[in-house]
Amino acid sequence: MSSSQIQQKVKAVRLFRTLHKWMGIPLIVFFLLIGITSILLAWKKKVELLPPTQKTQIENGTWILPSEMVLIGEEEMRKLGRETEVDRIDIRPDKGIAKVTFKSHFSEVQIDGYSGEVLSISTRHSDWIEKLHDGSIVDYYTTGDEGAKLFYSTLTSIGLIFLALSGFYLWYYPKLIRRLKSK
Repeated sequence: MSSSQIQQKVKAVRLFRTLHKWMGIPLIVFFLLIGITSILLAWKKKVELLPPTQKTQIENGTWILPSEMVLIGEEEMRKLGRETEVDRIDIRPDKGIAKVTFKSHFSEVQIDGYSGEVLSISTRHSDWIEKLHDGSIVDYYTTGDEGAKLFYSTLTSIGLIFLALSGFYLWYYPKLIRRLKSK
């Protein structure tokens, strides 16, 4: 390999080192955020970021209707002065309960599936941590669409791919250049 070709590789390594550094500095905030929230989400049940699931005391019987569960959840939120629009109902037949969650806050009402008794009202910390993790927290508090989530996910993914490839280049090419110079 000629001296000019080696010089081109040296220039490329310098360029990649500069790009790697200046892309890595701002992206490190996002990578740390994703890393920390990933750990929290993996451990959410162990560190009680998710309210513990209650269990019914009734062994057999007929379940109340989901529409009744919604009404009970809405009534509990009204009592607390919170928004009542239900996001979803998570029904747990093995425990005999249903969890009612809401669109505009991170509350959960656990209801006995047989009697309709409210077993607990709690905050689902794991839900807002998940929104922080995937970037949809910005959409949650602003437009409601997925624009910020898509931008955040795309930016961090492309940044991570670039840093991985340029990191490999910065590791491999100096070894190659040394080998070529020694010939």
